[in-house]
Amino acid sequence: MPRAVRGGRGLFYSWAAGLVNTETSNRLFEKALALFPGGVNSPVRAFRAVGGHPLFIRRGEGAYVVDVDGNRYVDYVLSWGPLILGHAHRAVLQSIVDAAMDGTSYGAPSPAEIELAERIIAHMPSLERIRFVSSGTEAVMSAIRVARAYTKRAKIIKFAGCYHGHADPLLVQAGSGVATLSLPDSPGVPPATVSDTLVARYNDANHVAELLAAHAGQVAAVLVEPVAGNMGLVLPGPSFLADLRRLTAEHGALLIFDEVMTGFRVAPGGAQALYRVTPDLTTLGKVIGGGLPVGAFGGRRDVMQLVAPEGPVYQAGTLSGNPLAMRAGAATLAQLDRAGVWTSLEEAARETAAALETAARAASVPVQVSHAGSMFGFFFAESPVIDWESAGRCNRERFAAFFRAMLQHGIYLAPSAFEAGFVSTAHGPAELERFRDAAAQALRP
Repeated sequence: MPRAVRGGRGLFYSWAAGLVNTETSNRLFEKALALFPGGVNSPVRAFRAVGGHPLFIRRGEGAYVVDVDGNRYVDYVLSWGPLILGHAHRAVLQSIVDAAMDGTSYGAPSPAEIELAERIIAHMPSLERIRFVSSGTEAVMSAIRVARAYTKRAKIIKFAGCYHGHADPLLVQAGSGVATLSLPDSPGVPPATVSDTLVARYNDANHVAELLAAHAGQVAAVLVEPVAGNMGLVLPGPSFLADLRRLTAEHGALLIFDEVMTGFRVAPGGAQALYRVTPDLTTLGKVIGGGLPVGAFGGRRDVMQLVAPEGPVYQAGTLSGNPLAMRAGAATLAQLDRAGVWTSLEEAARETAAALETAARAASVPVQVSHAGSMFGFFFAESPVIDWESAGRCNRERFAAFFRAMLQHGIYLAPSAFEAGFVSTAHGPAELERFRDAAAQALRP
């Protein structure tokens, strides 16, 4: 275990292997505390769940990030998923430069919107119509609005531990950063706002059936992360998604796949392609923006035709479809279509997960490890993790110690036990070997 010590103006962590100098990061964090709530602009970044202060990153390069003190880490956060080609990929950067030279925003249609939409729909044919927005939160919020308008019903079913952005109706047992900060719900959300949100157990189709029956004719949609990535990585059971498809069809509700994280991450066509289950609506983000802010929602033509100006459901955004994000997203998806790319990505995630499992077994540390496409996840737990309740039984203290030890050995993981890990096309044999060695040392008794 590390011991916090004061040195000069900075806080360091003292390890058996030596000192990690984060003096500049700590000095910047002291300034940030006076400017931002908790010193950060998104809660999980604050390192509250793992101890210490957040690192301030100066630059990213391929599979690595370099902090302001010059420390270099293999990055398995990758901006929380979007950077599937790694940091500063030349083709993506060039697309952004070229777009910026033509102007950063028009507030009007551009050809780049069409190119990106066509690339997405080619892999996700369930999106017969698509609307670009500026964030995943906005995408999910809009999809729910459309589902309610289409069904003329108010209630939605979500799953405990699944995070769908910070819109008021969805901050109920939302996992991810909410869990990291021990906030089961958020103050400021009126009870009436969440009164139509029903919460089911992930991987429990029988519970969903019970809720649909108890609220017959009232449920507009079932909203799910088809592969849960915000309670840690939790895979769907063998028939779970197919059961949701059957139940929603039987009850006249829509099935919404939140693929903000899994879209182009678990497979080129997302989880719906991987598990061969077609939702009515899909939300996207992260990868489709190539590292720039973006979101999208889309689905069946008869549902999406309700969106203004074609229909009465209002949705608008000044920066929706902005040319920088559209060009960066199209460049990213073009790279993913190259021969052999997906095979390499899946192999990198699988081998990373296997390396962690091997290191834990050698150290007699109980761990549950999984992977899907280019994502991987782990829990320090005795029993398999299938839902939010079982995820909550993981050993958070062991995770925090492991996180800090991995950081000491040059591996940057998400600073929360309830987040997934990601690999990129830039993660190769050298990075895998460094991860394997770091995990063995971090878990050594």
